[in-house]
Amino acid sequence: MVGSGSGFKAASSYDVGLLTESLLGYTLHDHFDLMCQIADPSRDCIVSRLEKVTLSFADFKNESKKLAAAMLASGINRGDRVGIWSTNNYRWLLVLYATARVGAILVNINPAYRSHELAYVLNQSGVKLLFTIGGSRGTDYVAMLEQLMESSQNQISDVQKIVLMPSVDIKGESCRSQPGAGMVSWENFLSGSADVSDELLQKRSGLVQFDDPVNIQYTSGTTGFPKGVTLSHHNLLNNGFLAARAMDLQSRDRFCIPMPFYHCGGMVSSALATLSIGGTIIIPGPYFEELTVMQAVQDDRATHISGVPTMFISQLEHARFKDFDYSLLKGGFMAGAPCPVQLMRRVATEMHVGEVVILYGLTEVSPLMTATNTHDSMEERATTVGRAIPGVEVKIIDTITGELLPRGVQGEICSRGHGIMLGYWQNEVATSETIDRAGWLHSGDLGVMNERGYLHITGRKKDMIIRGGENIYPREIEEVLHTHPAVAQAQIFGLPDARLGEEVALWVNLKSGASVESEELIAFLKERVAHFKIPKHVRFVSEFPMTVTGKIQKFAMRDLMVKELGLQQAASIETA
Repeated sequence: MVGSGSGFKAASSYDVGLLTESLLGYTLHDHFDLMCQIADPSRDCIVSRLEKVTLSFADFKNESKKLAAAMLASGINRGDRVGIWSTNNYRWLLVLYATARVGAILVNINPAYRSHELAYVLNQSGVKLLFTIGGSRGTDYVAMLEQLMESSQNQISDVQKIVLMPSVDIKGESCRSQPGAGMVSWENFLSGSADVSDELLQKRSGLVQFDDPVNIQYTSGTTGFPKGVTLSHHNLLNNGFLAARAMDLQSRDRFCIPMPFYHCGGMVSSALATLSIGGTIIIPGPYFEELTVMQAVQDDRATHISGVPTMFISQLEHARFKDFDYSLLKGGFMAGAPCPVQLMRRVATEMHVGEVVILYGLTEVSPLMTATNTHDSMEERATTVGRAIPGVEVKIIDTITGELLPRGVQGEICSRGHGIMLGYWQNEVATSETIDRAGWLHSGDLGVMNERGYLHITGRKKDMIIRGGENIYPREIEEVLHTHPAVAQAQIFGLPDARLGEEVALWVNLKSGASVESEELIAFLKERVAHFKIPKHVRFVSEFPMTVTGKIQKFAMRDLMVKELGLQQAASIETA
């Protein structure tokens, strides 16, 4: 602690989360088996609404062991990569735990990937065994894989076997179930488990160490090729467990997860968090859709829910929102994108999620770095992303010099501790650029640490707008706009300008039934922010370009408006 005497500097932007209980020194599968021993194994583990499937903890353990045995029968060795290209379903989680049990590494593949992205990830990670579904949202996964395999050079030659999993669409109807050329059905693959004894499976599982890699999650790849974030059992289990602690999750709780499993928010902070304390996972559907989620919250008696801000906004603004009973909800989290303060308060009151918390981090830290908790005041939960989670260090540094900054001064957020990734898969250069010699991971996010150690995110280094020499942080303007009664969501970004370097642009989505003119929004802002922060370009939209995980893609908005406004020449001007 920094003292108050004359010889001390002002408090620095450094904090470390206090460990009040030991970290979990288990592999994923060993810890799950432990949960089955210390609590009633007949309680609900997974409820998959559209699949009409409910698995107890005992069911899940047995089915994941059977799948693990089938993996051994198919020749999967310790350290081999097993891919999964699928939307959410209960088998997704079986594949995760079976992969962990045999010491292999699960490669999460974005369900929205097209052929070239899919081929890149499969080849870069060296996937040997791939689990997939027939397709999703009009995309035929089987046909895409057949095309890659049948090309003149077989673009995915490392893949030795493809398993087609049964799946349902958002209406609960079965998707394509007939395996394509060179593929096997789920049932056919599972039949191989009969050739593997329990003793052999136990021996293989016993070799797995908690520091072994167990998961590769690919970054979005908005600039260059995506990088494979490699995470260990220790990374994932403890991060999920500490997310559960932040939300005060108990074994009696039932967690509705609309976030995709391929992404850390759905897989770690939601699913693994729930399983780490013996709670129940509710899978509303293959992907986020408002009615499906609202129905699941009501009918499956959800006590907790997760999502990015756009998911919560979509529910609140849905015409039928008030038709559903949310009264059993009490907690959950928002993460993955900046959360408007007004939205946080609406979720707490209108959705009955009074214990909602904010989780902050990135895939490279497994993903949780800081969190608010249910004991924090609503003001702290609505305006900050909390403090460093237990066992993790956080500091804020000058973006130019790298020096540690005093509290209250904006800089880049860095983290060090048990959540730091093992590295980017087969990419030492990118790893060394992200994790420095002292073990600090540089997030690329900008923030301010207050006197109590709570962080406020001010934006991304790359999102900062420089207009005529003035630094403008979009988050600040967006927070003001979200206080306007007609605004559901606002996004601020920069557009190239030959004279000023950049100008401010605004895309805005209005609440259902609301009406407002751009002039009124500009006048509203002029009373609340400096003149150089006022948007020059305003566009009203019904939706924003976004990733499958609900992260809004500002670069896509910028590209669209550069073309629309004829700013290509200004965009081509090189800057230092």
